[in-house]
Amino acid sequence: MPTQFELRQKNAQFANAVRSGKKAVRPSRQEQLSKRSPISLWALGIVLFVVVGGVLFELVRLIFL
Repeated sequence: MPTQFELRQKNAQFANAVRSGKKAVRPSRQEQLSKRSPISLWALGIVLFVVVGGVLFELVRLIFL
């Protein structure tokens, strides 16, 4: 396991590389959260199911009734 001094040295090197314009290896947590959708995938699926089902139901009602 690396020592505390080695960890600090590597962290300083990484921070300097990021500040100099090189991209970070992984995006930060804030960047990941900003890219997430405000609605979950299953909730979006339920909304689409209701909307598409309603449209199909109305089309059938208009055509056959």
